[in-house]
Amino acid sequence: MNKGRYNLPFDLENFTEDELKGFLNLDDFPYGPISPLVTTKAPDFIASAVLRDNSIVDNFSLSKYLGGSYGLIFFYPADFTYVCPTEIIAHNNRIEEFEKRNVKIVGISIDSKHAHLAWKKTPVEKGGVGDLQFPLVSDINKSISRSYRVLNREGAALRASLLIDKDGFIKHATINDLPIGRNVDETLRVIDALQFTETNGEVCPANWQKGKEALKPTPEGIADYLAKNSKKI
Repeated sequence: MNKGRYNLPFDLENFTEDELKGFLNLDDFPYGPISPLVTTKAPDFIASAVLRDNSIVDNFSLSKYLGGSYGLIFFYPADFTYVCPTEIIAHNNRIEEFEKRNVKIVGISIDSKHAHLAWKKTPVEKGGVGDLQFPLVSDINKSISRSYRVLNREGAALRASLLIDKDGFIKHATINDLPIGRNVDETLRVIDALQFTETNGEVCPANWQKGKEALKPTPEGIADYLAKNSKKI
């Protein structure tokens, strides 16, 4: 295949023919081969993982783990690094907030299961992440990162977060470059927005927060909302 034909931002020579077929099927992507994953079914996977009790399993299944709940999978570049432990601990510190919203978290990097376990066993004050209330998945062959299109040119996963609904569809995705840490409170806000729209049928305007006014998705609804809120948005 000629990479220029598709104007892709990565080198096709880095991928096998089977991998290319897996995510460059133009029939699946009517707006082009790099159309967003949002609104599509989250790619399932089976991989090695370190669970919350530090046990290691080699058959961790995303779909079985979520089991009909909401899911947040977040990719990070590597264990024993710098921004990564702050993000992982930030997610862990808010685990009760995720659980209130019926959201299960999964962390993923290209490290081995043994590196994950060693990092968990390293005290926080020495750069480790300590005990975590969610699994860390090993994507050592990089197939998961590729399927979610978050692998950079150097072979590390970018800081990507993907919110999955109860039916297994991706409803929200963010991707940061390596130096830029995520805002976990913003992730919770987006979860609130998704669950609000599912429950109420209204839509969430810019800067919406839980408890604030939403709007009806009609010409009258947006007119009424803007009349009251345009200067406060």
